[in-house]
Amino acid sequence: MIKIICVGKIKEAFYRDAINEYLKRLSKYTKIDIIECKDFSDNEDNCLLKEKVEIERYIQDKDYVITLEIEGKEYSSLELAKELDNLLTINSNIIFVIGGSNGLHNDIKKRSNLAISFSKMTFPHQLFRVILLEQIYRSFKINNNESYHK
Repeated sequence: MIKIICVGKIKEAFYRDAINEYLKRLSKYTKIDIIECKDFSDNEDNCLLKEKVEIERYIQDKDYVITLEIEGKEYSSLELAKELDNLLTINSNIIFVIGGSNGLHNDIKKRSNLAISFSKMTFPHQLFRVILLEQIYRSFKINNNESYHK
């Protein structure tokens, strides 16, 4: 099972439509839950601390946690597909964590088993959720030798 823990809610209908489309496509391969944590408007340190508490509520000791961080390792789509295939073979619960506008608290980064960066650029969090789902879907297509990748 894959969980995606995100700080904040999706407000725009077009992002929700794209997310729902990828969730529908992915249902052929795996179960995915999206958990939306509250985002906070306070000073940066307080926000990170409050968001950390929210995120940690959904992480168990046995979970394999992948944080999305600008400082993380970059993968090609083929490399990510191979990594996910390996991880899903040995881990029953994989959690992706997308932080809020201030990023992730250091404790969440330390808990992470793997930090991934999709780019050095900054993306809107709503759009990034779509990008992540698309790459997970692409990974399943690659790993099942199905057309889509190119």
